[in-house]
Amino acid sequence: MAEFIKLYNDNPNQKQIDQVVKILKNGGLIIYPTDTVYGLGCDITNTKALEKIAQIKGIKLDKANFSFVCNDLSHLSDYVKQLDSPTFKLLKRALPGPYTFILPGSNNLPKAFKNKKTVGIRIPDNNIARALVSSLGNPIVSTSIRDDDDVLEYTTDPELIFEKWNHLVDVVIDGGYGDNYASTIIDLTDGYPVVIREGKGSLEIL
Repeated sequence: MAEFIKLYNDNPNQKQIDQVVKILKNGGLIIYPTDTVYGLGCDITNTKALEKIAQIKGIKLDKANFSFVCNDLSHLSDYVKQLDSPTFKLLKRALPGPYTFILPGSNNLPKAFKNKKTVGIRIPDNNIARALVSSLGNPIVSTSIRDDDDVLEYTTDPELIFEKWNHLVDVVIDGGYGDNYASTIIDLTDGYPVVIREGKGSLEIL
């Protein structure tokens, strides 16, 4: 049975953040709020936890396209090849915000992602998500939790999320109602932006 923890986006309680980070460091899975839909996440450095998420999603880990949720742009150089100036300026304009940017992966990717040519980078405009990453000291690997309902793609109520997921994860964070629109995905691997999925993020930044 997962823990159900209430956090406030305008001022996340550091003691509770530390409690969740301890669980992440021990290989736990969490469901947490972002600036779009609720995400399922784990510590990027924990292969066993990554495998658990892949299993839940019904995919092989080496085929998974998970996002790396970062606190700010300083993590980029760890996981992404050097970017040209226009690309970096676009990221600075858009982030933090409801975007996932697909960028060329570097040679320093964690073991589970060694064969990946690209990575999806997210910096959500959500204090809870960023506080978790900041306290953890490295990105959270994340994927959105979809709903089985044909009408609603994403569950927005944390209590309903807890009911459905509490036997699969270690913590569900209640950060208020989530959004029903996922992030806008923009591929920047060829040096110019290609919109893969239009979501919550406006295309006016391009």
